[in-house]
Amino acid sequence: MKTKIVKIGNSRGVRIPKSFLDESGLKSEVELEVIDGKIVIKPISKRRKSWEIAFKKMAKNKDDVLLDSETLSNQTKWDEEEWEW
Repeated sequence: MKTKIVKIGNSRGVRIPKSFLDESGLKSEVELEVIDGKIVIKPISKRRKSWEIAFKKMAKNKDDVLLDSETLSNQTKWDEEEWEW
């Protein structure tokens, strides 16, 4: 498909048809790169997208216990009252 580059203030833009947006999965934010003289537009992937599912699975399997619980039981009064998180 051919299209024109339009002026937007000091920048330029390209109108992308809705069908292209739907098919490509592009939403409100995208990542832009120039590769071999071509502008590449990619959807931003959420790097931790599957963490919630993984944590729920860990909890279900009772695999979410604190491994260093001994450290917590040895806390001093200073640790409890003075330490700021």
